[in-house]
Amino acid sequence: MSNNYFQFKRFRVEQGMCALKVTTDACILGAWAPVMPGVARVLDIGAGTGLLPLMLAQREGNIAIDAVEIDEAAAPQARSNVAASEWAERINIITADACEYRSAEKYDMVISNPPFFNNSLLSGQGSKDVARHTLSLSYSSLLEAITRNLSESGYAAILLPLEESKTWEALAVKNGWYFFKKLEVKHREASAIKRVVMLMSRKFIAACQCESLTIQDDAGNYTDTFTRLLQAYYLKL
Repeated sequence: MSNNYFQFKRFRVEQGMCALKVTTDACILGAWAPVMPGVARVLDIGAGTGLLPLMLAQREGNIAIDAVEIDEAAAPQARSNVAASEWAERINIITADACEYRSAEKYDMVISNPPFFNNSLLSGQGSKDVARHTLSLSYSSLLEAITRNLSESGYAAILLPLEESKTWEALAVKNGWYFFKKLEVKHREASAIKRVVMLMSRKFIAACQCESLTIQDDAGNYTDTFTRLLQAYYLKL
């Protein structure tokens, strides 16, 4: 997925100006994260190419989505991708620092594919490092941004690698959040868990429901579960 664009069934994502391109992980987040009954306003923290707002807008016809992006190159490209889609009137790309962003009206849902890495080596490429590493948006700052902008009855969907997800969960639980659903993603059945999508809210949840998703079978073909999840989006499914 490293081309300058990625063509989906109903929209196209230009990504030449974005540090991070469209990824399978992000597509899984956009297709799997539920938009529950009563959700009217959604906030995407770290819009990147605009992929997540476009996926959610295709799936749910009655939501309005604001998407915050700090990168001054990525934000215009996300805005252009949205403008070229059939859902432009429902998606608003905001060039802003999520650490400072505060909406006058709270959101029902927050979704984020945030910077992953805390302690790994930097690439030396400024915009890519900001996008991939917690340089401008630490986990604490992300949690504060979610808390600041989410309604008391709202929920958040977050995608992280397995080890980072444990750090995130510990931080969130310490600050009064509850996890009610997770999706553990593996490349193949024998592979280790690669990514975790987590749903969390401030309402007490006694137990967390856990699901699993394997992307490919042993022959290298997409599994039936993955195909069903992404069929509305991927051209070749």
